Amino acid sequence: MYRRLFPMLALVSVLAVGCGSGSSVPSAPAAKLGGDWTRFGYDAARHNAGPSRTGITSANVRKLKKHRVVLDGTVDASPIYLRGVTVHGSRHDTFFVTTSYGRTVAIDAATGAILWRFTPGDYPSWAGSYRITNSTPVADPNRKFVYAASPDGFVHKLAVATGAEARGWPVRVTLLPQREKLGTSLNFSRGLVLIGTGGYVGDEPPYQGHVVAINAASGRIAHVWNSLCSNVHRLLNPKSCAQSDSAIWARSGVVVVPGSGNLLVATGNGRFDGSRNWGDSVLTLTPTASRLVRNWTPRDQASLENGDVDLGSTAPALVGNGLAVQAGKDSKLRLLSLTRLGGRLGATGGELQTVATPGGVFTAPAVWRNRVFVATDSGLVCYVLRGNRLHVSWRKGVGGTSPVVAGGLLYVYNGSLNVYAPTTGKLLASFNVGSSHWNSPIVTDGRVAVPDGSANDHRTSGALDIFRVP
Repeated sequence: MYRRLFPMLALVSVLAVGCGSGSSVPSAPAAKLGGDWTRFGYDAARHNAGPSRTGITSANVRKLKKHRVVLDGTVDASPIYLRGVTVHGSRHDTFFVTTSYGRTVAIDAATGAILWRFTPGDYPSWAGSYRITNSTPVADPNRKFVYAASPDGFVHKLAVATGAEARGWPVRVTLLPQREKLGTSLNFSRGLVLIGTGGYVGDEPPYQGHVVAINAASGRIAHVWNSLCSNVHRLLNPKSCAQSDSAIWARSGVVVVPGSGNLLVATGNGRFDGSRNWGDSVLTLTPTASRLVRNWTPRDQASLENGDVDLGSTAPALVGNGLAVQAGKDSKLRLLSLTRLGGRLGATGGELQTVATPGGVFTAPAVWRNRVFVATDSGLVCYVLRGNRLHVSWRKGVGGTSPVVAGGLLYVYNGSLNVYAPTTGKLLASFNVGSSHWNSPIVTDGRVAVPDGSANDHRTSGALDIFRVP
């Protein structure tokens, strides 16, 4: 893995917060363009390409004004957004965030007021400790609930209107939360809430990466697929499996393939035998996570494992035409065919092309039209897919966290929020925000929202910066 580096509390009434610009709180944008942003990556396929129109353009992007909302936790993830939902009897454009210690907060997008706050019951027992989450919540398609993870190993179903936990929830998705981290972003597909599990910094065993599919209506686990001891189809006591690691820890977590509904994940360091153990592999699962369909595993898997060079530091990114790209900590980007991946189940190799990335990839690529944007600590590259081959279009020496394309603009956060023309790489605007780690922006309805800070600092405070068209 990456070595870098009470039941619900009382609902909180509207809280005044200061403006980063020092001016009065700006009003919501007059013309709303974009609408809901319900999960990390914008869609279930994790394209990181949002609405085509957002109210922010190359002509007005430099005029954005920042409003800083102070939070009682660090959001080392991304916000989500629902337009015009009812909260406490009134309609609000609302951001939802989950802090690194599992608090989920609803924030009025127009004023920055805290609308409600949900705190897991045992929060004091892990707040300030190594037990963190980097999970971005996901909204139910009915817009009445959001699903969020907490460091005690539970997934919660919270009412948009009040923040109250739904009956039959939360759902336990690990039997050893002290070792198995809920770090990936939640996803939703075909009535199932999807999450992957990994380990904490240092890879202290025992833990096994696994995918859990939860029935959103009932709160019952539909299926569990374990990347180690995969013959066991239930939550494992990690000590009962002879193998450890093989974390599913990429920002995108579980990726849903349009059409088939199949699930894609990438695993980190761990044993690979092509039978029951699937370390350092790209894996296709059935839509319910009940069965492994295909794998792609690099021929140098053993070397990656021995060198702590996780393939699973990022997840597969779908680029169209039945293709996907997979990067990793080894500074390589592989082009894969989804219909065959590595060929026979259990085989190794089979990639169509390999190109270099500017350092190890710990972010989620953005895919827009025939372009793939990859950001690392060392740089930002735009690849163009032509004739089922990747070609470098442009590159920058400054990188960042997971890039996002929205309204025809490319947003990349690295302590500053940088806005580029996606076809040329021209820098259009840059705004100071604060320290960055795995946080990344969303852009819709004339607003950009980006949290700052790192969960690895183990702080119980933070901020969400909201940029608006004046």
